[in-house]
Amino acid sequence: MSHSASLGSVERAWDGPWYRVRTESFEASFLPNPDEDLDLVCNVDLEVRLLDGSRWSATVFTVAEVARLMETWAGSDEALGGRYFWCSDGLIVREPGVSNMTDVIAGLLDSGEFTQILQRLDGD
Repeated sequence: MSHSASLGSVERAWDGPWYRVRTESFEASFLPNPDEDLDLVCNVDLEVRLLDGSRWSATVFTVAEVARLMETWAGSDEALGGRYFWCSDGLIVREPGVSNMTDVIAGLLDSGEFTQILQRLDGD
């Protein structure tokens, strides 16, 4: 289910290495690879600034990216040979892309789950 209707006015633009999405409720700053197609982003660091000035972070992965990483690690010592995946600020989404991830953030705010899932950054 898309929550894009709750986003209201949306501005999207590059700001140095950051791809920023500004909505009426929050600003999401994504840090994709410079040559990465924004519709295909599947593993990205994210910082969200809410209207109250608080800052929150997450590393967003798609389900497919988690599976790919675990498969890559299967022949190594990393994560017990790919037997588990763990990330302290991880958020796993079904579909790739900055737009989808922005919709998820909006949905988490709408549902009240945002502060339980993203990590508040120190000093805020």
